Amino acid sequence: MITYKDKPDSKESLTTLLNPIVKKWFFTRFKEFSLPQLYGVIEVHSRNNILISAPTGATKTLTAFLSILNELIDLHEKDKLEKKIYCVYVSPLKALNEDIKVNLLNPLKEMEEIAGKNLDIRIAVRTGDTTVSEKQKMLRNPPHILITTPESLAILLSSMKFVENLNNVEWCIIDEIHALAENKRGVHLSLSLERLQSLSKGMTRVGLSATVAPLEEIANYLVGDRDCKIVNVQFIKQLDLEVLSPVPDLINTTHEVMHSELYKLMDQLIQQHKTTLIFTNTRAATERVVHHLKEKFPKNYTENIGAHHGSLSKEYRHKIEGRLREGKLKAVVTSTSLELGIDIGYIDLVILLGSPKSVARALQRIGRSGHKLHSITKGRIIVLDRDDLVECSVLLKNAIEKKIDRIDIPKNALDVLSQHIYGIAISQKILKKDLFKLIKKSYCYSSLSKGDFNEVIDYLSGKYISLEDRHIYAKIWYDEETGMIGKKGRLARVLYMTNIGTIPDETKVKVKEGDRIIGTLDESFLERMKRGDIFVLGGEVYEFKFSRGMTAQVKGSVNRPPTVPSWFSESLPLSFDLSMEIQKFRKLMEDRFKEKCSKKEIINFINEYLYVDKNASEAIYGYFNEQFRYLEIPHEKKLIIEQFMDEDRNYIVFHSLFGRRVNDVLSRLIAYVSGRLEHKDVEMGINDNGFYLANVKVSSVVKALSLIKSKEVRAIMENAIDKTEVLKRRFRHCATRSLMILRTYKGRTKRVGRQQVSSMILMNAVKRISPNFSILKEARREVLEDLMDIDNAIKIVEMIEDKRLKIKDFTTTVPSPFAFNIVLQGRLDLLKMQDKIEFLRKMHEYVLSKISLKK
Repeated sequence: MITYKDKPDSKESLTTLLNPIVKKWFFTRFKEFSLPQLYGVIEVHSRNNILISAPTGATKTLTAFLSILNELIDLHEKDKLEKKIYCVYVSPLKALNEDIKVNLLNPLKEMEEIAGKNLDIRIAVRTGDTTVSEKQKMLRNPPHILITTPESLAILLSSMKFVENLNNVEWCIIDEIHALAENKRGVHLSLSLERLQSLSKGMTRVGLSATVAPLEEIANYLVGDRDCKIVNVQFIKQLDLEVLSPVPDLINTTHEVMHSELYKLMDQLIQQHKTTLIFTNTRAATERVVHHLKEKFPKNYTENIGAHHGSLSKEYRHKIEGRLREGKLKAVVTSTSLELGIDIGYIDLVILLGSPKSVARALQRIGRSGHKLHSITKGRIIVLDRDDLVECSVLLKNAIEKKIDRIDIPKNALDVLSQHIYGIAISQKILKKDLFKLIKKSYCYSSLSKGDFNEVIDYLSGKYISLEDRHIYAKIWYDEETGMIGKKGRLARVLYMTNIGTIPDETKVKVKEGDRIIGTLDESFLERMKRGDIFVLGGEVYEFKFSRGMTAQVKGSVNRPPTVPSWFSESLPLSFDLSMEIQKFRKLMEDRFKEKCSKKEIINFINEYLYVDKNASEAIYGYFNEQFRYLEIPHEKKLIIEQFMDEDRNYIVFHSLFGRRVNDVLSRLIAYVSGRLEHKDVEMGINDNGFYLANVKVSSVVKALSLIKSKEVRAIMENAIDKTEVLKRRFRHCATRSLMILRTYKGRTKRVGRQQVSSMILMNAVKRISPNFSILKEARREVLEDLMDIDNAIKIVEMIEDKRLKIKDFTTTVPSPFAFNIVLQGRLDLLKMQDKIEFLRKMHEYVLSKISLKK
């Protein structure tokens, strides 16, 4: 049962609990207990499963460890401290593990100074970077607190010797649980927790999370079918948030002025604060911002600014983190790598360049400022276009009003299941029915069907003989008479240990025109493309033909505008919940225009509803006024379809502001059915605000909409993605996770290109066995549920069916203001930045002229 803890424990009860050494140490460091400590410490001591949700810097980690350290010191004082692991601490980051080690060792050292003796409490880190000698040392003398990652925990659970040290673990702490729960690393960890719990029946689970929703589901993820208390103190820190624009007019401003004013504003903000952390949404933008700040303000930025992102070496990132902690950096620019709770010292301002696309992500990023408990969390979001302005203004409103978007937890991932069953079979013989019960205890597999489970067992036990032609042999043995399962082969343990994990290998894809190499693309960019898509590389336009392994064949000299923007693979998707809040605001704005409210009345409403300044409210009013007078305003109850001709090509724009993941489904769905009606491929382009179809008749699109039924959406989409790059690539990921494809074998590593070729041949082989072969089925599920958002797309189709979402279609001569970014995103890649702004300004002038004519 999941319950909320409504009242904190008293300071007196918590003080009484603490050992004199711990008590003296605590009150020499802190004046009083924090709210998370008053809520959580006694619960951890009492062995109650608990989820603590609090902002960054709110002492979550100390709350979890205070009770545990207190107990270990008590046991030492009573000479009862055993040679075993009492606590396993799991975090998604190796860097965070080292951070925690330091932040535990220092307090322990200070407590030993107070005690005047050695307390003999051992703390150790076990990750992929741990040396052989350190591993041997841990085996001989296990740490009392083991700090590890999800992957290393799974390895330890299947190791012959070390697993004995995991019997009777008393606590397991999962830090940054929000960052794990929404992906397959979290699914993998959920099964490891069940395996650990089977060894340590009385183990208490402690989850630590930043701002996240829904908390009940995160708690279920943490404990499975057990009881859990939730401590919700997400909003105990004071927020100081603003949306800023570098210029008063986001349309009639030249690129030179916009660029200059942006960096002036950033420099002004940085100079007003001690240390500033700047978040961009791409790695390329991170490097660009550092370069421009150094170039424009050489006196202000020399060695006191740095970049931090995943493409930089581990040594360089650690160097930046160290200099931040030491207070030697004035500013650090990052993409996503500093979102999680590494201790990076004192930061008093966070700047977000552009929308972070979700309220939770915004609060997690901004929460890096004011890292101390009573500090003010200070953030500034800088916007450069009108869509961003509206999006960030609504995001800011939701953040202040505590409306957090929900995360999605993957369910029934059959590739991760295959990997864990193999690991369990290696470590023990187990009855099939007991294995099924163990797996079903995990929240991620609570709805797993017997049929899917049996199919995974069939694959692992070598039932499909034809797969041996592809060098895929039985990995476990299964006795159907006794129902017993166990490991098969002498190399089983080595194969498992060297191929474990859920993060896929990725590399650059070579782009060729014939035999000539043109350049490279990210694999995540390639997987979004289909035959005939147009993209820009090195300033030239190319048409995608096909891919083989890690090579993409293209055709040059194309006269059509790009359909896939160059930044697409790096951009974050808008959350569905936030998109619906923006749609709600659109509806409220249209109501006021329809009621013929004055400009003053509408601007007053904007200022009351959103937390924006005069420039922002004027810009929002102007944007909506132009859309309303030129066409109509699309919103949560009205889907506008806009048709226009451009260079003899017919474009059909869907104003579907549901976020990119939903639009990915809707666009493919309608394009697939329309294409079948006309017996040809349909060009399409998507973003968060909508999508467009080209090279198709309006009549076909209208007919497609009438033919699509919500109950058939999944079946149609499975056909629509069947021969796509995205399914091919995701099948490789699933095949490596399920150990159908071995990344490492007998010390040799298979290159990603060879993995991809193997997976394409393998995909055809499993289709011959069954179109619903377990791992192929999982690849489809991953594409439709994790990468895309088919569930919410089905809800939209249901709304259209029920007439709750009305469709209105219009024909225009140029795109309406709201359609600019939907339909022009690709072709703007062909223009330099100053030309892009000039192009948009001219489009804007044309729309205004049309509005004047209407008037």
